Amino acid sequence: MRLRMRRPLTTTDHRVVHQVASWCLGYPDDALLARLPLLDAALAEQDDTEATDLLRGMVRHLAQTPPEVLRHDYIDLFDLNRKHTLYLTYWTDGDTRRRGESLAAIKQLYRDSGFVVDLHGELPDHLPIILEFCAIADPERGTELLRTHRRALESIRQALTERGSRHADVLTAICSTLPAGEGTGFGVRTEIPIEAVGLETFR
Repeated sequence: MRLRMRRPLTTTDHRVVHQVASWCLGYPDDALLARLPLLDAALAEQDDTEATDLLRGMVRHLAQTPPEVLRHDYIDLFDLNRKHTLYLTYWTDGDTRRRGESLAAIKQLYRDSGFVVDLHGELPDHLPIILEFCAIADPERGTELLRTHRRALESIRQALTERGSRHADVLTAICSTLPAGEGTGFGVRTEIPIEAVGLETFR
């Protein structure tokens, strides 16, 4: 049996991977679902890699699943369960004053880029927003931000895998754009700091 050799990920534009992943991790409203043909077309222009294969599968899943099921599952997965939260600094800082400093640093990074970053009412560490920043505003500094939070990405991926969610494939695609070997052995944090703080000013 002949094995098909997969070309390295470096032949794929990471900006496309990050933008498609950003939308795949967004709430599946009508606007996002209307973008699915565009996402499929963008991936079709890329070489076949682990990342593009996984994202194509996710796009098909979104296209073939009834919208009401997608929305129910999304809320249950990301809004009602912190084990899968997409807010990256939560994994390192929990709800503490230290997290406020981390959020402020990310927001300053957005300001320094010179681009107007629409937070869509979210905190600046929301993964879809960071991915869009990587894709559109500043790929270099955005990717460095992902590298800084590699532990959080691996933790989310593991939690989604254990849940049996297709969204785990999106996290795998994201991690495949980062340097090999980073994050090896990272698992879900079992102790996340908790402290009542106000985070509204960072939205």
